Amino acid sequence: MSITRRTARRSVRILGVASASAALALGVAGTALACNISEFSAEAKCDGTKGVITVTDKDASRTSAVVSVFLESNGADEKKIGQQEVKGSAAGVTITFDEDWAPNAVYRIHVKAGNQVDEDIKQNLTTPSTACKTEDTSTPPVTPPASETPSAPAETKTPTPSASESTTAPAEAASNAPSPAAGDSNLAETGANSNTGLIAGVAAALVVVGGGAVFFGMRRRGANSDR
Repeated sequence: MSITRRTARRSVRILGVASASAALALGVAGTALACNISEFSAEAKCDGTKGVITVTDKDASRTSAVVSVFLESNGADEKKIGQQEVKGSAAGVTITFDEDWAPNAVYRIHVKAGNQVDEDIKQNLTTPSTACKTEDTSTPPVTPPASETPSAPAETKTPTPSASESTTAPAEAASNAPSPAAGDSNLAETGANSNTGLIAGVAAALVVVGGGAVFFGMRRRGANSDR
């Protein structure tokens, strides 16, 4: 069976349309699998009391990308916060940058993924107008129950007296007065030492009177014997 020219033309036309459709499909598929800046997003959050910046990569082709974060000031980079590498997924892979951000601060996020992406996320990130809450570290005073016995105050150390401040009593000075004899002490207790002179005088008087009486008695006896 011979193929007519008309049939040949129709076949070529059909093959051309099919090829164009296949090329378009492959192009769309390649574009869908390629890494794109629209697959990256950034957000400022609070991790407890700290501020953080997160970047999420939803690149289904899992192309390795380097993400850099910059703090902006008056439309220019003030400082670089950090840089990390990420491989995205269709579900999304998130990386975190520790940054204690201030309210209403502006950050620029740049993405470099091979030869496919080398640009910033379309819109700079602006942080919330409220900063992350800080923990209240002040502890209210605790009032002990009435039945609880308060703890005894700490003992204060008494300073040790120096050698010049010794509390030892000084020795009594030796007395210069002679100590009384043993016999004198007994007389002092009975009061005899104060009457010694009087007794001696009376005794002497008695001796004189007795002697005179004996003398006159002997003279009288002698006179009587002469008669």
